Amino acid sequence: MLVIVVNNAPPRLRGRLAVWLLEIRAGVYVGSYSRRTREMIWGQVKAHIDEGDAIIAWAAPNDAGYDFDTCGANRRVPTDLDGFKLVRFMPSPCSEQTGV
Repeated sequence: MLVIVVNNAPPRLRGRLAVWLLEIRAGVYVGSYSRRTREMIWGQVKAHIDEGDAIIAWAAPNDAGYDFDTCGANRRVPTDLDGFKLVRFMPSPCSEQTGV
């Protein structure tokens, strides 16, 4: 099982994703593919995301039972903590300028 969520994605990328995956909600795509096909789809997302951002999550044989990756500008950044992947939040651009 894999899930891809895109924000601010160009229509051509959304069309490509709709060919391989089911869009269950605006910008949320799900499917079940092999590792090789998943990597090919993710390569297409990374190549065509432009100004948007995306995340992919898939079932994996690790302690969490899943793994994920991101691309594009986003406040949420994957961080490895002793072999366990967590999400770190970066400060918002407006809070850096105002000090809030």
